[in-house]
Amino acid sequence: MRIKQLDYIVKVVELGSVNEAAKHLFITQPSLSTAIRELEQEMNIQIFQRTQKGMVLTTEGTEFLSYARQILEQVDLMEEKYKGTETRRRLFSVSAQHYAFAVHAFVQLIKSYEQNEYEFTFRETQTNNIIEDVSTFQSELGILYLNTFNEKVIRKLLKEKKLVFHPLFTAHPHVFISKKNPLVGKKSVTLADLEDFPYLSFEQGQFNSFHFSEEILSTRYHKKSIRVSDRATLFNFLIGVDGYTISSGVLSRELNDENIVALPLEVDETMEIGWIHPAQMPLSPMGEEYLRYLEEHIIDYGFSIINVK
Repeated sequence: MRIKQLDYIVKVVELGSVNEAAKHLFITQPSLSTAIRELEQEMNIQIFQRTQKGMVLTTEGTEFLSYARQILEQVDLMEEKYKGTETRRRLFSVSAQHYAFAVHAFVQLIKSYEQNEYEFTFRETQTNNIIEDVSTFQSELGILYLNTFNEKVIRKLLKEKKLVFHPLFTAHPHVFISKKNPLVGKKSVTLADLEDFPYLSFEQGQFNSFHFSEEILSTRYHKKSIRVSDRATLFNFLIGVDGYTISSGVLSRELNDENIVALPLEVDETMEIGWIHPAQMPLSPMGEEYLRYLEEHIIDYGFSIINVK
């Protein structure tokens, strides 16, 4: 296996065509096809499925691509350090539940690569999609929470997908409300205080099980309930209809609407928020960097990092 062959694989995936990849790589199409076949034979796997629509990664190929990108990133770092060469286009993806602190850390990561070419993807998505994205290597890591209610189901699914949960911090539930909400001014709120206000939650699509909910106490009955699909819409409803949602209590000063506040919720519950990643696969340097920004942001908001990797 040669580094150049890994470059070839990444370029074919990026462009979706051997012909287009050959043009960008300044080699002939037969030479590129031969190099890919030789690599498949050497690794004893089928990386691509040849279809009329182009080259499509197989399941094995998707996993192989993840390793290839990590190797190429390490090569980049070595060449940048010792040869002073320009690095290749950076690729990195994260899937997460709707947490502003995760977005803020991603913004910091992007700013650190302003001088490079890059293709970054941040997916705020449903819980099951996060697990699927990471298990199929569409995202390098995912961010979600566990608690006493959902832990057994989520951990079982993670084990089936060969993923590992790494805790980041433990949060006591808070409610997010508008600054104009009548509850503002209270030091904390109870479930009884919230009874007459619209409850907002993130819909989970076909996996709308209570165990996949982003909000704790998901089985509790609410007289008024509104489901939304994105964070901006949820915040608009918090302001527009004096609604509330239950979350970690971490509001990003830089990214969240200044009209939203967090109040402690008086319940005997906790949320353990963490990240998931394929077992036995090390994080890329970029993944490690993103986690550092994530931890810095969490600490900045007064939480203690759980130092278990």
